[in-house]
Amino acid sequence: MAAPSAATRRKLQRKFKLRGFTLKVDALEEAAAFLDRFPDAEDDALDLLLDELDKEPLQSSILDRDAVRRVVALLVEAEEAVDAASPAATSARSALRVVDAFLVPRFHYDPIKKVFYEHTGRLAIHGEAGDKASLYRDRYQVLLQRLSRDKYFSKPAFDMVTTEDSSCEITSIQSLIGCTGRRWIMGVISQLEERQFYLEDLTGAYYHFLNIEHKITSGFFVENTVIVAEGELLSNGTFQVNTCGFPPLEDREASLSLLMGLDFFGGGVIPTEEALRLSSLEKKAVNDMFVILSDVWLDNPETMEKLAIVLDGYDSVEVVPSLFVLMGNFCSRPCNLAFNSFEELRSQFGKLGEMIAGRSRLKEHSRFLFIPGPDDAGPSKALPRCALPKYLTEELQKHIPNAIFVSNPCRVKFYTQEIVFLRQDLLYRMRRSCLIPPTTEETSDPFEHLVATITHQSHLCPLPLTVQPIIWNYDHCLRLYPTPHTIVLGDKSEQKAFKYTGITCFNPGSFANDSTFAAYRPCTKEVELSALEG
Repeated sequence: MAAPSAATRRKLQRKFKLRGFTLKVDALEEAAAFLDRFPDAEDDALDLLLDELDKEPLQSSILDRDAVRRVVALLVEAEEAVDAASPAATSARSALRVVDAFLVPRFHYDPIKKVFYEHTGRLAIHGEAGDKASLYRDRYQVLLQRLSRDKYFSKPAFDMVTTEDSSCEITSIQSLIGCTGRRWIMGVISQLEERQFYLEDLTGAYYHFLNIEHKITSGFFVENTVIVAEGELLSNGTFQVNTCGFPPLEDREASLSLLMGLDFFGGGVIPTEEALRLSSLEKKAVNDMFVILSDVWLDNPETMEKLAIVLDGYDSVEVVPSLFVLMGNFCSRPCNLAFNSFEELRSQFGKLGEMIAGRSRLKEHSRFLFIPGPDDAGPSKALPRCALPKYLTEELQKHIPNAIFVSNPCRVKFYTQEIVFLRQDLLYRMRRSCLIPPTTEETSDPFEHLVATITHQSHLCPLPLTVQPIIWNYDHCLRLYPTPHTIVLGDKSEQKAFKYTGITCFNPGSFANDSTFAAYRPCTKEVELSALEG
């Protein structure tokens, strides 16, 4: 490889610096080699390279050869480089933007000014005691500010004559003292004493009884969930709950209109004009399809045979899927302290790379996204989990240079559509942790109750931290506010799909156990639940 000229070096360093990147020497040489492919369109090629790097889930702004090479592998056609400035030339690859959970911006709510502001500064993985308190406070305030705009719970702008029974205005727990009659309060279900559950808000806590006689809404009422309860304060100091449910949902567009262009999802704010253009392209992307598989056990010969059948099937169709999402666990045994086969697992990832590379159309036209499962190799069981260790994935990446390894959960933006992926056996834990049996008035399907819980709580995992640990300073990565268009919940339970208040939610099932997987068409938001026969 010829060394780049001094002028090329200066040009590259200047352009990358304007985008916030710093190039190592080997990365600069890789970028220069890419420009040499397009002597008549250097500026277009460089802009395209920078645009693609912006969309990558990079761990650092200091780029090495591997980071640049991974993106260069996607940009091998001169036509794509020259025509990328044209709206008609936007491909499915450039339409995809993957956001690692650890790169999602954090926002705090100011209840005085009634605005969100972005957290500045570094977030520690190992937080202090105050960070745990902030986790609960931030969750509560996101839901409280949402509820305050609901027409049933917002205070009238003018003092109209209303009866006590018609008012649903939220009363703080501290303000209940001395009050009589029916009141609405919003609080977190907290276990302040062993097996004694309280309703707690930012001002205080009251002991309350949760039993099957209450009228409740759909969902799993577990410790740490935020509820809106109607009841009255008894003379013995207990708040007697009559009716309770989760805070009502807010329409996605209503939430976005109040956030003043803040980037809650991650991946950057899209200007209005660009959003309109991308929305138009999204509607035309009728051939794009995502294939999602969960529990891809690389150490299980039967699972690998089934995976080969799936890949062969999609390799032979007229238009191959734009994205394959492979979610863990990637091993049939937990990768814990007793696991001593990491070298073998590394080799199995390499064999998977060979399997994919053997299907030339998939290798060339599809992208592959890998999300770790709850029992995969990693520093801890806490959410969010970082991407799979590089040691395990190096062999695969030699065969599939554009493979993407991200955190669990992770986020994908397809044009303007926001999709959240989580691989966690959530349904079983929710049912185990439920304090009272869920109502069967609206549905008796556990998956539908799970979807209602996470969407109304605006959180992927509202379980007690003793059941599912969460990194305190990164709890915002699991937030579902504003609500995304689609939520994919990889779970070992039965595959299901459910559309709830316009949000598409589905579980692809366990590929290793049930041979089930799912295909998702983002253009129409349709889910095809699939399974291999026999």
